Amino acid sequence: MRVFLADEQGLPVDTTRLVRLAEFVLEEMGVGPEAELSLLLVEEEAMAALNARWKGREGPTDVLSFPMDSPGESGEEGETLLGDVVICPAVARRSAEALGGTLQAEVELLTVHGILHLLGYDHETPEEEQEMKAKEEQLLAAFLEEGE
Repeated sequence: MRVFLADEQGLPVDTTRLVRLAEFVLEEMGVGPEAELSLLLVEEEAMAALNARWKGREGPTDVLSFPMDSPGESGEEGETLLGDVVICPAVARRSAEALGGTLQAEVELLTVHGILHLLGYDHETPEEEQEMKAKEEQLLAAFLEEGE
């Protein structure tokens, strides 16, 4: 599987770790090796523009997911283009500060959250939200265990 990351913002984020996390999540979720995922870290202005265009909401948000192919669908040579996860670390930093966490931990959570959206998870109902949150926590805990 291939994970591409573009960091187009100025806050210090361990992008190597984010790529490893994304690969770990995709593997744990049973996504095949032909899958491709793009992660994009952007400034608030870019995120606000995306949020307005695609969600009809003003201002920046912390994460947006743009699915392409569903797992199992394939394009050329069997590749599955899962989609893009766009994260705004500036918004994430405010959330982390409010919750007493770190920027890196918040961006990691958003990475998992965004990938789960690409894989069909959602949080429109309380049940869906509970299931998604539990999966996020499980994946992050397993990633931390593996890294230690």
